[in-house]
Amino acid sequence: MPSVNRQKTALWNSLPGVLAFALALSFSGLSCAQSPDIATNSGDAGQAESAEGAAVLARVGDSEILQSEVEALVTAQLVQARNQRYQALEQGLSQAVSDRLLELEAAARGITTEELLAAEVEGKIGEVPQEQIDAFYEERQAQIRAPKEQVEEQIRQYLRQQQGGPLFRTLVADLEAKYGVERYLEPPRVAVSADGHPAKGPAGAPVTIVEFSDFECPFCSRVLPSLRQVMENYGDSVRVVFRQFPLNNIHPRAQKAAEASLCAHDQGKFWEMHDAMFDEQKNLGVDQLKEKAGRIGLDAESFASCLDGDKFAPQVAADLEEGSAAGVSGTPAMFINGRFVNGAVPYETLAEIIDRELERAGAS
Repeated sequence: MPSVNRQKTALWNSLPGVLAFALALSFSGLSCAQSPDIATNSGDAGQAESAEGAAVLARVGDSEILQSEVEALVTAQLVQARNQRYQALEQGLSQAVSDRLLELEAAARGITTEELLAAEVEGKIGEVPQEQIDAFYEERQAQIRAPKEQVEEQIRQYLRQQQGGPLFRTLVADLEAKYGVERYLEPPRVAVSADGHPAKGPAGAPVTIVEFSDFECPFCSRVLPSLRQVMENYGDSVRVVFRQFPLNNIHPRAQKAAEASLCAHDQGKFWEMHDAMFDEQKNLGVDQLKEKAGRIGLDAESFASCLDGDKFAPQVAADLEEGSAAGVSGTPAMFINGRFVNGAVPYETLAEIIDRELERAGAS
């Protein structure tokens, strides 16, 4: 059976946004975070066990340090590591599936996989007009920081890859339908509570998105269009739950903004206050929060008493504690049916996960 050119199919199998050239132009961060991530390895305890059978990582004098104790200290890093492992496996699985499908189809046609790709992908890619290259360079000149003549060929190849990616994925989708594919890789999931928190969408929706957010975080405002598009396109199939995660070390006004949203929730206007604060993220002082409350029709005296009296400070603290325990270290952080999604991701990323969850639930 003809072998697959794995370097080529890996390239076509990649989304355009993760191609090497695009990565060179991307911004460094899409979330607010109080501290940098810490790299971890996958090592576990050796043969040491406590009297109760728990894994022991160290002994200090007469006392033991259990693996569970250490895991509690680095929950966020471990969650991130599990997700990175899953993403690597998922990418590898996609590569393996597409390679196998191409081999089957090439054998059925009596040609090589190179010939199959040439006919169905490469041969359908048009030439990239010079004006398109020029426009691409002009839009990103500040990030590229090199003369156009030095990167023109890279830009041309990248734009060709953008054309080839959809063609390749269409080919693979057609071959999946022809030969049949069943995937058994399951993503890691984290249990986070959605009950008793501000929410949009029916409680019985097959997909629940629990978002941990910070009203002063600029990336939290950037993800709002994606979430609004989700609600518009998926309707009652999705429920969005909001939970508080003010990054107090870097956002000094986020704590009171979080409390203000819950004071508004107490009067049935959480989402109105939510929108007002995200629309004016630079105006989150206590007096400005009270002005917003009056503007959206809240009882001013009741709201002021709630905010000044720190009524919901314990609830904000509880959200912070549970978010940290679930692995949240920056915002926005979302859990889609327990699947962790970090940062201000585009709508397409959310839609891909939601579609898989609906398919899994038999609700697509």
